[in-house]
Amino acid sequence: MSLNRIKALLQAGKPSLGAIVTIPSPQVVQVMARAGFDLLLIDMEHGPIDLPSAHTMILATAGTDTIPMVRIAANVPWLAKPLLDAGALGIAVPMVCTKTDAEAAAAALRYPPAGGRMWGPFYAPLRWNMPMREYMQAANTDVLSLITIEHIDAVRNIAEIVEAKGVDVAIIGPGDMATSLGHYGQVDHPEVQAAMLQAEKGILQSSVALGGVAFSPDQANQMVDRGYRMIFLGFDWSLLQRGAASALQGINRL
Repeated sequence: MSLNRIKALLQAGKPSLGAIVTIPSPQVVQVMARAGFDLLLIDMEHGPIDLPSAHTMILATAGTDTIPMVRIAANVPWLAKPLLDAGALGIAVPMVCTKTDAEAAAAALRYPPAGGRMWGPFYAPLRWNMPMREYMQAANTDVLSLITIEHIDAVRNIAEIVEAKGVDVAIIGPGDMATSLGHYGQVDHPEVQAAMLQAEKGILQSSVALGGVAFSPDQANQMVDRGYRMIFLGFDWSLLQRGAASALQGINRL
């Protein structure tokens, strides 16, 4: 039984659209999941989200087609393990700069002999309504390994990184890329754009799917045309802020 519809979209060459959730709230996830996103990435790197909150947020996707994934704070297996056991079907690892980093990120998500994840998925089978044995068999192929290419060192090593065994998606992070180059907040800086383009070309030449961030529907469409297959359309806080601001536009406050 296949668990992860995002994997099916990737195999079919179709894009998946997601958003990043930083607010520790299952209610926020419920609303966003029912908005039609293909996946939601629960952000435990920068969002104030602890493990119990993440567990309830994963559960809040139940009853929808939205797939829950989690971004952990560092490339260490023990951060990923309880989130997988709670039912996350993808783990995003930040600051992957070498092939060794990428291989470690992927291995942490798979049961032996493919990786180092060990027994204990007490809640994931309940989330996905299947026996534990069937879940464990499906998890090795259906849990996705997402790595983030967000540092200039990663760009320099991109050809080796995308050769890492078990990596499914490489996501280019514009904000951190700009920061690594000293251009804080300047994602449109020519040096940042050149680095991102170099990373993009390296990923597209591999079997790893290309992911990134779009700041508008037009940009998302352009990225799909260029070969992006996982696109994040914003954060929960930014979407909330934009929606609230639009509700105030055009009102005469005199």
